Amino acid sequence: MQNFKWIEDLYINFGGKIEELSIALLIFLGFLLFRGIFIKYIFKKLLNFIDKTDTELNKKILRALEKPLKIFFLILGIYASLSYLPLTAAQDVLITKIFRSAIVILIAMFFYNFEGDELFLAFQNKFKLNIDKILVPFFSKILRFVTIVLAVSIVAQEWGYDVNGFIAGLGLGGLAFALAAKDTVANIFGGIVVITDKPFSIGDWIKTPSVEGTVEDITFRSIKVRTFEDAVVSVPNATLVNEPIVNWSRMGKRRITFKLGVEYGTSKDKLNKCISEIKNMLENHPEIHKQTIFVRFDSFGESSLDIFLYFFTNTTVWSEYLRVKEDVNFKIMSILENEEVNVAFPSRSIYVETPAASLVDSAPEQNS
Repeated sequence: MQNFKWIEDLYINFGGKIEELSIALLIFLGFLLFRGIFIKYIFKKLLNFIDKTDTELNKKILRALEKPLKIFFLILGIYASLSYLPLTAAQDVLITKIFRSAIVILIAMFFYNFEGDELFLAFQNKFKLNIDKILVPFFSKILRFVTIVLAVSIVAQEWGYDVNGFIAGLGLGGLAFALAAKDTVANIFGGIVVITDKPFSIGDWIKTPSVEGTVEDITFRSIKVRTFEDAVVSVPNATLVNEPIVNWSRMGKRRITFKLGVEYGTSKDKLNKCISEIKNMLENHPEIHKQTIFVRFDSFGESSLDIFLYFFTNTTVWSEYLRVKEDVNFKIMSILENEEVNVAFPSRSIYVETPAASLVDSAPEQNS
């Protein structure tokens, strides 16, 4: 009951003074009315005006400010109405502490909302900065974490708590904490390694022994990758930095290689002409990389004469790569048809030393 003694004191101080209560209530309602008018008309007009411009940074600031501003008018109305009442010194100090703590929390809320991924993108667009996509979520989370820690520290100091003693206590228990959280610390340092080395960025298609897919996010603990089955896989940073990473999105070209087998009955001249025309077609194809093209008579296969093809597409996009590969295959088919050369299929010839007719003629003699 000791905690509610200030309420009893408040009632005693009023002494049944309805006039003071009524004025305090009118002050609170006045702030509520002003809050509604400001948010509905002034703030909305300003927000609509900013939305029509190209200043993304200003839009981000206003949107982050909207919710804390609504709460601020409410808290300010409560504080102003209570300040009008005949309070004791202890009550006045308590209400002041609550008000100042609420202001700190609202400021932290504004910065927390402002320090999202869009902040970095807005700064990048406004100041023409080149910020790697993978840095955006990582530093955004760091800034938000620092904001929360600072807000909690300031509020704790406002209420008389010794923050320095708390930090010193963390130092004494640092060794035990490090041992208990060694995996977490390893993942954090793994995330730092990923950011500094930049083996991939947000949106890149990567492949590791653990996962293959598109990078969606990087956190203090893990990398989130969306697979081609549309599932999200979280790979710990400490695991990822110790694995080979193939970044398919950073390919400059994409390889196509295979062996084309033609029938053994194909003459040397026709085979040589097919090889020449296929190579010429690839060298003049607008979507084939001109630097590395190999078309050679490679080997005598079990059932075919094998032509070895090795070349690259200019595009690295999977769907475009398949389209180019299909187009090349159709053009190769046309070349073979024009030269009347058939594609070989797996076959095996069986030779019988004794003629089958001799076996039939000798069968009755053996039976007799």
